[in-house]
Amino acid sequence: MHRFPAPARAGLVALFALGLAGCSTVSEMGQRALALTSFGPSDSRYGAFEDGGHAVPAIPDQYLDKSKVRRQIAYHGPEAPGTIVVDPAAHYLYLIQSGGTAMRYSVGVGKAGFAFSGRANIARKADWPRWTPTSNMLDREPQRFGPYASGLKGGLGNPLGARALYLYRGGRDTYYRIHGTNDPSSIGHSVSSGCIRMFNQDVVDLETRVPVGTKVVVKSNARIS
Repeated sequence: MHRFPAPARAGLVALFALGLAGCSTVSEMGQRALALTSFGPSDSRYGAFEDGGHAVPAIPDQYLDKSKVRRQIAYHGPEAPGTIVVDPAAHYLYLIQSGGTAMRYSVGVGKAGFAFSGRANIARKADWPRWTPTSNMLDREPQRFGPYASGLKGGLGNPLGARALYLYRGGRDTYYRIHGTNDPSSIGHSVSSGCIRMFNQDVVDLETRVPVGTKVVVKSNARIS
């Protein structure tokens, strides 16, 4: 038995995204332009919005089928309200709520998203997070990561998107991130890079609902059952 049952303005906004190999690495240094219409989708929750000086484009309707939009569902599992449960195999993230319900979000899962399981806590949150390669990355591949040694500022060209939630365990960074994305076509799929990515509209919604210290449970590759 499964615990989880199954305005707008015209024009094009050019977005540039860098792929992530792991939540803190870049797998492809070339920039890829994503031409997304800024016309509002039929679901107003996924329309264009301004945030921190950034004009975030609407999510096109083609990526908003009923399996991918956030929705409240029944929940009969053991986790307490306020807990985040990530099920990488199912490509869903759940925020457990009171009254036997949960808010379900569709996610894209990168290689690093399958590399961690267990319990952790959100130690910090960031709006339009900056990405910086680690010292190990710089030592290992200086030509690839050297140009980003001082970091890549947050914005529409940053692969972490509009928000990032940083998971720690035992006071140590797990390098596991829940973050936004500027590639909405990747949501609901396994991708070559990154951790747990969400529509920018969804990660902003989630971030407003959870404080620092929130418990996170990341399931193994098996679906929640």
